[in-house]
Amino acid sequence: MATAEQQSGAESISGERRFDRRYQIQLELRWKLIRRRKLQDSGVGRTIDVSSGGILFDASRPLPVGLNVELSVSWPVLLHNVAPLQLVVSGRIVRVHNHQIAVQMVQHEFRTAGLGGEKNHMLATAGRGPTLLGGSGPDLMKY
Repeated sequence: MATAEQQSGAESISGERRFDRRYQIQLELRWKLIRRRKLQDSGVGRTIDVSSGGILFDASRPLPVGLNVELSVSWPVLLHNVAPLQLVVSGRIVRVHNHQIAVQMVQHEFRTAGLGGEKNHMLATAGRGPTLLGGSGPDLMKY
């Protein structure tokens, strides 16, 4: 008969191995397959779930496991209530099931999407309080 410790170890091997909480949120994204620093392919998709360690998304077709990918996700929060944000993720495709692509994040950052001249001026003259991207501002992952 197996001990509780042995059973626990067996469950972690065959069961859920992810440590980061996943948030089911559907956001539009653009993906780029990168190999040897060259663009191999690109397309559009939609996130299925997001965590601090990775993203699961629907690419509408299978993509090759092991390749590097860059994702630009349309984020549902405006910077200073003016500028649209994008979450830009660099990572590696670790799993594919039909059209669902699992990406392990290597690096991520928030960037502002393109703005018109008047909106750029509004953003540049916005208050100097805590920013959404700074450590003292609100947490963007809360929704």
